[in-house]
Amino acid sequence: MKKSAKVQPIESLTFEQAFAELEESVRTLEKGELPLEESLALFERGQQLAAYCGKMLDSAELKIEQVEEA
Repeated sequence: MKKSAKVQPIESLTFEQAFAELEESVRTLEKGELPLEESLALFERGQQLAAYCGKMLDSAELKIEQVEEA
C-alpha cells in the first residue's frame, strides 16, 4: 500500500480487487522494508481484506448450494 495511493473502503472492492490488494500487501510485508508502524497498518488492512474475501467466498458457496438444491 503506497502512501500516495488512496485507500478504498474494503466494502466497495470486488473480490478480485480485494484479493489482489491482499496479495500485494503480503509481498510488501515479506520484503520487510517498511517501518514498524506502516507494517502494522498494512497487516491490519490485510486481516480485514482476508476476512472480507472469506465472507464473499462463503456467500458465493451458499448461493451455489441453494442453486444446486433447486
